[in-house]
Amino acid sequence: MPSDPPTQDQDQDQDQNPDQDLEQEREQELEALRRELRHHDHLYYVEGAPEISDAAYDALYRRLQALEARYPELVTPDSPTQRVGAEPRSDLPTVTHRAPMLSLDSSQDPDDVRRFDERIRKGVDGHEVVYLLEPKLDGVSIELVYEQGILGQAVTRGNGREGEAVTENVRTIGSVPLRLRDEERPVPTMLSVRGEVLMRLSAFEALNEALLEQGSEPFANPRNATSGALRQLDSSITAARPLECLAYDILAVEGEVFRSDRASVDALRAWGLAVPERIESARTVEEILAYHAAYDRDRDALDYEIDGVVIKLDSLDDRADLGSTSRHPRWAMAFKFQPRKEVTRIERIAVQVGRTGVLTPVALLRPVEVGGVTVSRATLHNREELERKDVREGDRVRIQRAGDVIPQVVEVVPPEVAPEGASGEVPVASRAEPFRMPTHCPNCGTPVEERGPFTLCPNRFGCSAQLKGRIVHFASRQGLDIEGLGDETASLLVDRELVRELADLFELTSEVLLPLPLFAEKKAENLVAGIQARRRTELRRFLFGLGIPEVGASVARDLATHFRSLDALQAAGREELEAVHGIGPRMSEAITGFFGDPANAAVVDALATRMEALTVPDREGEGGPLEGMTIVFTGTLESMSRGAAKKLVEKAGARSPSSVSGETDLVVAGPGAGSKRARAEALGVEVMDEAGFLALLEEKGIPTG
Repeated sequence: MPSDPPTQDQDQDQDQNPDQDLEQEREQELEALRRELRHHDHLYYVEGAPEISDAAYDALYRRLQALEARYPELVTPDSPTQRVGAEPRSDLPTVTHRAPMLSLDSSQDPDDVRRFDERIRKGVDGHEVVYLLEPKLDGVSIELVYEQGILGQAVTRGNGREGEAVTENVRTIGSVPLRLRDEERPVPTMLSVRGEVLMRLSAFEALNEALLEQGSEPFANPRNATSGALRQLDSSITAARPLECLAYDILAVEGEVFRSDRASVDALRAWGLAVPERIESARTVEEILAYHAAYDRDRDALDYEIDGVVIKLDSLDDRADLGSTSRHPRWAMAFKFQPRKEVTRIERIAVQVGRTGVLTPVALLRPVEVGGVTVSRATLHNREELERKDVREGDRVRIQRAGDVIPQVVEVVPPEVAPEGASGEVPVASRAEPFRMPTHCPNCGTPVEERGPFTLCPNRFGCSAQLKGRIVHFASRQGLDIEGLGDETASLLVDRELVRELADLFELTSEVLLPLPLFAEKKAENLVAGIQARRRTELRRFLFGLGIPEVGASVARDLATHFRSLDALQAAGREELEAVHGIGPRMSEAITGFFGDPANAAVVDALATRMEALTVPDREGEGGPLEGMTIVFTGTLESMSRGAAKKLVEKAGARSPSSVSGETDLVVAGPGAGSKRARAEALGVEVMDEAGFLALLEEKGIPTG
């Protein structure tokens, strides 16, 4: 049978087909070029094994550029051409991390590694202990967030909970894939990765040589150069710096479940991210020590800076059980190398008054280079340490520095062990008199107090040296987050007597600031506006900013969440404070002592009168279906990791500690459950298997997806 004649609509569709086919061909060619360039980028930046010449690569790149310039509507965010940088920005916005980026507890002592291993073995409920070992890179920590496999955000570590968005800058780093590879395994719907941005020593030296040729100031070390490059407002400057990024941890993931750190590292590698070299497993302390010793031997031959090795428990379920403090995970530690040391002379000993009132003796040194950094000051710690080492003005001393730690005086070098041929040594008999700590604060003249090995000025807010530090702390990122109120500005405001107490900050005007040497009109206006904008702030930030002894950012958050108002906290006694999770007798004594001091109370009251509101966000999970319950997980869960299960019940209002006690309401036990299940049964706590737990979630209307 003959076919029906085409309709008018079909005629129109046929007329359009050639154009549609042409557009489809363009898209296919563009995607083929992008795919090929990504492949060669991966080989060059990650594998270090390029397959084609630079000229061949440039030809492919220019072809892609030309097509995208001709058809801009077909440009995609993950195209290799988008690495060149965006328009300069006016600021770096603050962004909350998908999961906390904690620091690591660290030590140089092998005995501390043994104690760490003992704690791990006691805490994992009898499970096999396997560690993952990797180099501790001395760079700048970064969070990379991928949505549907596309790089959507890059954030500096900041305070561990939030950092600065530097996405456009990180997009210029060749070893950071703009699109995850999916040839070996599917990409997750969301992936948050922790990595380290660094600059190789050879690249750093070449950069400094170029700067010197231009008549510019060279960088002090690779880490400073890296940090400065990452925080540029103009990403084209970042693009010109030889940065690399190595990924080593998955902070959060959706669409994947990992049981071990080794599996997550393998996944990172499969998705096209560069990972540190020489990642190894260990089951004993002896294997850890051997790994550390091998890296220490090779340290000077490496083309990048490391300051130790990282020891991490491999099992992610056991990590979830062990949990973290407010600062450090309990399942990992950094085993540092012994610091580099040099010999120089103490020219004078000064006393520095810190924000908390501690008087610290500081050695002012004849400048010497230690590990690539010129050192002219070193801490002498405290009164007892100064006396123990018998350090005096004019002594030749051995100093050391490790990582970001303030240089320290290790020991006095007597003349008899001086290098052969040295001249001008000071005979032992003519050494200076032993240095004595002052009896009065060198800044405000207040009689000092001795507390253990420390010497303190008790004049907290009345001592100008302490006030300078307290202003900086009050304005810090975890405090009221007032931009432009750093050390130099704080010192100027106090020295000019424009700020005699913290509350005076809110009385500053542009007219008062303009005559000062640091201030032009715009800067003065910005600082005043920044301060005034903080009249309304979160109670947790206000409490942290006060600098209450023992109260860091995590405790400030807990206090604000529990008491909900400044008045309620000020009126709380020690028993009420110790009812807050994580606050013990020492902390409660420090808090009540702070608010009970009349001078402190006057400062707090003066500040409170300047504030429009001290807000408290609703508690996460408050009013949730599991509010008030305490649920502990043990063993292996099939449907989700223990970490995911803990987050799920906490979001629904429950607490999920890592240990079983009389306050526990429910223990969810999977295969492999050990002592926690036995303790729950001994205490009469309900024990439920995974099927029962999932049924409970369904009954309470809590989604698991």
